[in-house]
Amino acid sequence: MPRKHVVIIGSGFGGLFAAQALAHADVDVTLVSKTTAHLFQPLLYQVATGILSSGEIAPATRDILRKQKNARVLLSEVTTINLDGRVVVAVKLEKQTLLKYDYLIVAAGAGQSYFGNDHFSTFAPGMKTIDDALELRARIFGALEMAELSHDEAEIRSLMTFVIVGAGATGVELAGQIVELCHHTLVESFRSIDTRKCRVLLLDAAPVVLPPFGEELSKAAKKELERIGVEVQLGAMVTNVDGTGLDIKFTDGRTERIQASCKVWAAGVQASPLGKTLAEQSGAEIDRAGRVSVQPDLTLPGHPEVFVLGDMMSLDRLPGVAQVAIQGGKYAAKKIAGEVSGNAVTAPFKYFDKGSMAVISRFGAIAKMGNIKLTGPLAWLSWLFVHLIYVVGFKNRITTLLHWFITFLGSGRSERVTTEQQLVGRLAIKQLGADFQPTISGTLDPSKIKHN
Repeated sequence: MPRKHVVIIGSGFGGLFAAQALAHADVDVTLVSKTTAHLFQPLLYQVATGILSSGEIAPATRDILRKQKNARVLLSEVTTINLDGRVVVAVKLEKQTLLKYDYLIVAAGAGQSYFGNDHFSTFAPGMKTIDDALELRARIFGALEMAELSHDEAEIRSLMTFVIVGAGATGVELAGQIVELCHHTLVESFRSIDTRKCRVLLLDAAPVVLPPFGEELSKAAKKELERIGVEVQLGAMVTNVDGTGLDIKFTDGRTERIQASCKVWAAGVQASPLGKTLAEQSGAEIDRAGRVSVQPDLTLPGHPEVFVLGDMMSLDRLPGVAQVAIQGGKYAAKKIAGEVSGNAVTAPFKYFDKGSMAVISRFGAIAKMGNIKLTGPLAWLSWLFVHLIYVVGFKNRITTLLHWFITFLGSGRSERVTTEQQLVGRLAIKQLGADFQPTISGTLDPSKIKHN
């Protein structure tokens, strides 16, 4: 009798940890992902600001699973899921793969949400992928390089103004690192501009920064941000973004125009479109962020063989954080392994909250672990320890620690190389059109390019 086949969509925390947890189960595992790596997304901002290389936070999925003999990895993007036929269709370039499954784990993650204003993305990239981080790195360092070349004071001010939209963990951590970069690391690197005059603005329509941390820690975070030089503007809704800046409307009715060349969008997430596909076929509810309502055991209504994890699932208002995905992946694997072995797991999924952390400045952070609240160096050391644990691979931990040592004890940034391709690649692909197809040799097939 053939072994059961488990198909896992996505190589993020949920998908990867589910695959690893099935290592000793009597099943065959196929992990299909549109990227070749497992991305440690909480550290993307450090790639964007030149602290870490992309390889240190995104090890190859094949390398991680190379010794797991019951698992294989496919580089493809899932385009179709047929729940009744138990078939997944995945496509890469012109290669189509059909995967029949006995169990399906959908952990395709989420992308950036612009709340219906997708045209903002042209001028304010998000922070969800390695491509996003490398583009932002090119935008940050490129803005300063162009400021060095300019003789127009208004243009220089615009180039040296950095705006981050969204005061969640990503926005707060990114704002802190851009200030560190401009006010310390690059102070002696330029001759015509003084990088200490850079403005870093953090905007959010909410009344507080880092709302999930509670009032006390939110106030502490805002105070530390302002101490290091971040201009925090709350109750500020972005109404338009263009090439030269953005428009803001405050809760009291005031409006303001900010001239800024470099903008970053770190507000809101939108689950993978696969969530809508699952909802339409199963009758499950779907929320505004595209997350699918699942059963207490993380399965789709009417489809006990299909699990939905991480940023794609909606259950008990669980947050979209790595730990929810990790624990969900392990639970789904345990449930599958139990059914296959005849030891069914009947207990529902129960999330254990290990706490939340955010770095604000050099040796400054906040942390919330149950009733324990930490600020300052102690919270920073806790953040350091926890993130090192979850950086996949021993080599990555060592090199990450070395780069942190260089950055936080000195003022160096070892990953400051940028290219024009990083800066314009996303927009160039968008302009060519979504239907273009590169060939295996790496060149574009002219017949596949959509001309405007």
